[in-house]
Amino acid sequence: MDRATKIFGWVLLVAGVVIIGWTLYSSYNIFTGKAALPGIFEIEKKVTEAPTQEEETAPGSTEIQKETEKIVGEQLRELLPTDVLPKLLNLAVWSMLAFILIFGGSQISSLGVKLVKK
Repeated sequence: MDRATKIFGWVLLVAGVVIIGWTLYSSYNIFTGKAALPGIFEIEKKVTEAPTQEEETAPGSTEIQKETEKIVGEQLRELLPTDVLPKLLNLAVWSMLAFILIFGGSQISSLGVKLVKK
């Protein structure tokens, strides 16, 4: 029984170290751009339609409002590209997942160490 406990302890120790190692390696590859970031959050691209005949002949106030919205939209796209927010959210989610995996791997390894010492 004692020998089986030690073997199981070593298995847990190695499994925990493998989980931690794989997580760190994957994180390194993601943050250096060698691997693709898991796509959890994605923004759909809007397709704008061409103005209809009625919209083209609209009174001046709505025309000015549409032009203002168009200019503000272009300025916002230049300031903050549309793909930045999903990438930031995906990086945050991956970082949280990596933290959970590393924490879990350390708990598994510490359990294995306790069984080996027994």
